[in-house]
Order: sequence, then structure tokens, then C-alpha cells
Amino acid sequence: MLINCVVYQEGRRLADIPVEDISDHVARPGAFVWVGLLDPTPEELATMAGEFGLHPLAVEDARKGHQRPKIEEYGDSMFAVLKTIEKAPPDGDEQYVVGEVAIFVGRNYVLSVRHRAQQGFAEVRARAEQEPELLRHGAGIVFYLLLDAVVDRYFPIVEDLEAELEELEAGMFRGPPSRSTLEAFYALKQKLMTLKHAVDPLMEATGRLYGGRVPQICSGMSEYFRDVYDHLHRIHSSIEGIREMLTTAIQVNLGMISLSESEVTKKLAAWAAIIAVPTMIAGVYGMNFEFMPELKSPFGYPLALLAMIGIDVYLYFHFKNVKWL
Repeated sequence: MLINCVVYQEGRRLADIPVEDISDHVARPGAFVWVGLLDPTPEELATMAGEFGLHPLAVEDARKGHQRPKIEEYGDSMFAVLKTIEKAPPDGDEQYVVGEVAIFVGRNYVLSVRHRAQQGFAEVRARAEQEPELLRHGAGIVFYLLLDAVVDRYFPIVEDLEAELEELEAGMFRGPPSRSTLEAFYALKQKLMTLKHAVDPLMEATGRLYGGRVPQICSGMSEYFRDVYDHLHRIHSSIEGIREMLTTAIQVNLGMISLSESEVTKKLAAWAAIIAVPTMIAGVYGMNFEFMPELKSPFGYPLALLAMIGIDVYLYFHFKNVKWL
């Protein structure tokens, strides 16, 4: 589905153009075309490949989707794959929806292809059109703006994960440790790894866009891409911090479960000892022998009962004192 197809000249928007006129405007000096697609059909991608002269390997990656985040060069053009992470609708089973944005960048064109990503780049286009001096840099600055927008959308996800971890940690000490708490920690870890798989490869790829040899399209804009790299580094540091806290929380929860089981074992052992005393005494007096201690004494029975009660009371308070009961 075509979202928009606009031609720009010297940093200013000229007009919306039909797809079949793209190649004519791409050939004009000082102009570039910015096209946005959402879940395109193979036919639409083939049309764009013909208009822009896209590399077939990059087109194949964009068509198939499910690519690892990356930035690749094809001659004087670039191809980037970015992962988007968005909050799922309230009625869905998943908390987040993972999408993908493929970006083709040439000297005089930018083509963004979104798969399973509902949030578009209207605000990015509006920002660019409000700053014609920025847009004069051409297609390279549009690539930066798109990259920066995707990366900035990771920050709310990190904040949500941090808040979820704090809530789980607080709830861990409110009640007895349970399997559900452990499952919640592992579910959080899975969401964190999804974000990590989106950030880490992109951080490595973005690091090549400033300093040293950079693609021709990005030349003169190293400070912009360094800013994106700094954002990615901050997100990466937050992810690693959450991972360490999450690992500690899981270990603490497992330790609490073991401690809880140990407490149950202590209580069972204490009650078993208390019950064993009268059982032993009653068992001795239940043996069928003629010569038994205190067998002929009128105080034998009360003394046996008093011994049972006295020893059990002593054991009860002893176990209570050592925190076994």
C-alpha cells in the first residue's frame, strides 16, 4: 500500500507525484523523491525497484522480511533494516508487536517499507518539511531522521520494562514465593531479549556511519549519526542493567522458594518429633509383658500421661524458640 510519494527540491516540498513519474524526478539534479510503503505486495515492490533501480538482493530482503537489523552498501546506495517494537492492542494476547522497516537510500531517493509496523513516519516528514535547511542535505538526512525516529521509540519500551521489573521486585516480598512470579520474571526476560536483538546489531551497524570511512550518502553528517549511536548506547546500557537486576531477582526468588521449602521441612520435622514422644511411650506400655515399669502402681498411668505432655510441651517451646514452628 502506497502511503505517500513526494518530490523535494533544495530542501522544499514540490508536490505529490504518481509512481510512474518517479524515475523522471530522480534524474533531476538537486531533487530527491521520498516514498513510503506499508506492507506492499510483490508487484508494488517490483515497480519501485524498476523506478529507483534498486539492487535485487536488497529487494528480496525487503520482500521476505524477518531480517536481522543491518545497514548494507550496494554501490552508491544503502539498504537498512530496522526492527520496530510497538505496544499491542489491549485485546491482544501479546504485549508488544515486533515489526520491521526496510529503508532504501540513494543519492536522490528514499524508500521506506514497513512490515507489521502500524506507527508511521508522518511526524518525521512534518519535522523535515519544517526545517528546509536540514532537508537540503538530501536523502542522507532523511535516512538519519527515519533511523532516529525508530531508535527514539525504543525508550518508552525500556521505561515500561524497568517499571515492570520494579513492580515484580516489590511484589516478590509481599507474599510467599510462587511459580507465577518466576514465570513473570521469565516473560519479562523474553521481552527484554526481543529489544536487545533489535538494538545490538543496529548499534554495531550505526557505528560505521561516522568516523573513518563512511558511505558517500552519509558524508558530512557524522555528528547526526553519532547522536543516534549515543542513543543506542544508552538503550544498550539500560538493557544490560535490567538484565543484571533481572538475573539477581530470579536468583533471589529461587532462593526464597528453597527457603520456603526448608521452612516447611523444619515444621514437619518438629511436629514429627513432638508426635514421636507420646507414640514411643504409649508403644512401650502397649507391649504385652508381665514385668512392666509401674505396672502395679496406681500412679503409673497418670505419670505416663504427664511425661508425654511434659516432654511435648518442652519440645514445642524449644522448636518455637529456634524458629522451627
